[in-house]
Amino acid sequence: MYRTMRQFSAVAFVAMALASFANAQATRTWVSGVGDDANPCSRTAPCKTFAGAISKTAAGGEIDALDPGGFGALTITKSIVIDGGGNLAGVLVAGTNGITVAAGATDTVILRNIWFDGANATGVTGVSFISGGLLVVEKCLIFGFSQSDINVAPSGGGNVSVQDVSMTGGVTGIKIGGAGSGIGGTVLATLNRISIKGATNGVDGEYGLTNITNSVITQNTGVAVLSGGTGTVSVTNNLLVGNQVAVEAGTGSTIRLSNNDVYDNQTGFACGGGTLASAANNRKAGNVGGSLPVCAPTVTMTVQ
Repeated sequence: MYRTMRQFSAVAFVAMALASFANAQATRTWVSGVGDDANPCSRTAPCKTFAGAISKTAAGGEIDALDPGGFGALTITKSIVIDGGGNLAGVLVAGTNGITVAAGATDTVILRNIWFDGANATGVTGVSFISGGLLVVEKCLIFGFSQSDINVAPSGGGNVSVQDVSMTGGVTGIKIGGAGSGIGGTVLATLNRISIKGATNGVDGEYGLTNITNSVITQNTGVAVLSGGTGTVSVTNNLLVGNQVAVEAGTGSTIRLSNNDVYDNQTGFACGGGTLASAANNRKAGNVGGSLPVCAPTVTMTVQ
């Protein structure tokens, strides 16, 4: 009997401890440049880093920045909102990714008002989306990374919304499904009011459906809008100017064009073996080569 009571007491203690831990997670936590990760991450006792705060934040909760600071790299495995709150809330990294999203299939992750600094191209990728239901990136600056500013390669598909984000440098501004990503579901990416400059390629849509609207993609040394694999990219109301190539569709992929300004690129429309579908309302001037609707025989030109 005594032994049984001891076992019961031990189980009860563990259950109480777990319940206490769960209750300790707040729906809103705070970080500060002068905080301490030993704190409870409350407004009056904030944490120092995003990584320190996330373990004290409930799923579906929010981490806010009280003041300017560098809040470190982070891996996210649950629904969460991270908001810099209009401060200079930075993620400065070298030799790694800024924020990696590896959440559940129905989780929503929102990243807002954050500066991602790759420390002069020593950081790898600004935001890496490995898994999750929906990733939202809003009002962020991403610069200085050696690979992608935003890399989208979820193993089971997912949705991505990028809005009011400025990206500079890197091999690719936004890459949708890199080689070997093993995408097993549909990826839907909506990119609105973005700016990409100084990269090799601007947007590279290799898988799924990518929609680019009201954006400026300029001064990139490769292709401003590129598709490949089985990707379909819709390009509407954008300015593509001063790039090596404005638009190129690789074999098996499609790019749809409507109401874009394509000016002063070395090549306007390159022949990559895929389908360029034009609504015949795009404006072009000053491109040295590759003008619609003339292209190589391997490229199908249609009017929608």
